[in-house]
Amino acid sequence: MSKSFPGVKALDNVSFRADGGRVLALMGENGAGKSTLLKILAGDYFADEGEFLLNGILQNFTSPYSAIMAGISVVYQERQMIPALSVMENIFAGALPKNKLGLIDKPRLKKETMALINKFELSIDPSVPVGSLSVAHQQMVEIMKAYRRGSAVIAFDEPTASLAEEEITVLFKLIEALKKEGKIVIYVSHRMPEIFELSDDIVVLKDGALVTTFITSETTVDELITSMVGRDIGDTYENLSRNTEVGETLLEIKNLVTHDVHNIDFSLKRGEIIGFAGLIGAGRTELVRAIFGANEITSGEIIFEGQKIDFKSPFDAIKAGFALCPEDRKEEGLVLYRSITDNVSIPVLSKIRKALILDRKAEAKLASTAVEKYAVKTPGIDKLVVELSGGNQQKVILGRWTNELMNTKLLILDEPTKGIDVGAKAEIYQTICDFAKQGIGVIFISSELTEVIGVADRIYVMRNGRITGCVDRSDATEEGILSLAMADKDETGGDAQ
Repeated sequence: MSKSFPGVKALDNVSFRADGGRVLALMGENGAGKSTLLKILAGDYFADEGEFLLNGILQNFTSPYSAIMAGISVVYQERQMIPALSVMENIFAGALPKNKLGLIDKPRLKKETMALINKFELSIDPSVPVGSLSVAHQQMVEIMKAYRRGSAVIAFDEPTASLAEEEITVLFKLIEALKKEGKIVIYVSHRMPEIFELSDDIVVLKDGALVTTFITSETTVDELITSMVGRDIGDTYENLSRNTEVGETLLEIKNLVTHDVHNIDFSLKRGEIIGFAGLIGAGRTELVRAIFGANEITSGEIIFEGQKIDFKSPFDAIKAGFALCPEDRKEEGLVLYRSITDNVSIPVLSKIRKALILDRKAEAKLASTAVEKYAVKTPGIDKLVVELSGGNQQKVILGRWTNELMNTKLLILDEPTKGIDVGAKAEIYQTICDFAKQGIGVIFISSELTEVIGVADRIYVMRNGRITGCVDRSDATEEGILSLAMADKDETGGDAQ
């Protein structure tokens, strides 16, 4: 299979086989060609060369619909749904049950949707608009939609990136059931424990070409990583060069209350990295959005550099030196149909204009520096962001907030490594530590416990909109954080500090 785009060979003569009743993991760094390959299987793209056979029969999909009809479903990292329609309408899109009059049979539709929701052990109202759900529940709706089709091939592209532990457990049970049914399961993830728990076979791509294939039980994490990145990255967290000189208090949050969080108290010093851990729905994202001026604050105080602040909007926060890399990069972090250059320069346009005219050379320099610094895989800085892989899109956001014209004093990172490969993760961890060395305060949210323990100096744990505890990195364990994440407030003796 080969596929080229202007300036990029996304796939170069890639060949492999996937068998029913087995899980094949598709691995590689961002830009390796994984998403392109999935889109060819799903009928979104047409291959330039090569053949795709299902059960020995040559396939030639002319559209995603033809792929679905042939028995192929892809659950993408980016959700494919109609936000204004209900959960049940999204799950049964294209196959809505009808009554004798030819109208939609809503009682049957709701009943069949509830059967799926119960199978997935979820608490979702099938009648609510899917756009009103959390990111995690939207992802589960996507998975239920694929499962409902009864496809012979189901591909998952980073399915657990937005899911809580209990939802991940349900998903893994489902994948085991699909294996027993003889389905072909293709699984894309950058989370190594998942790959070794779920997969039977591994295909590794790099720069659009096939590197190697493994039988999972016959390889190791180190061997797999080396094949992906072309080098041994060692112990990611032990090798970090950290800041050892933390300064005075930069940020204080006192008894902060919003619609989603309650009585929040914490502090952050200059050059310090504090992590926020918790299960999906704990309130971490809602908290940092309030700090950034995006969510309304009911009561409490935010004190920054010794002064009480009251941001009316994110624009005020940016002027004060705050920067936010949001959890949902496509909806809140990027202008998808604009170039890398446009996305990187958004917050500093006033600094690179001459009268009413933008200095395009200065703008291009900012974008080129960001692309080089974060190794964004792109043929040029004029490429539309929507055409980049998910990991490279995330790098563009990081490049925006950390360019030389930004006066960033507080950097808020909400799931910054979601969908990013293991090699790039190590680089981003070091970049975060480098910002701390410059005296920048960092708030780091991650659903990966090993990550938040490995990077943060202190970790606050949240549950149901409240802080249930705070631990230093040296004392932190996954078991201890999970215990706090699942604890009720009265079990912790209050909001531990």
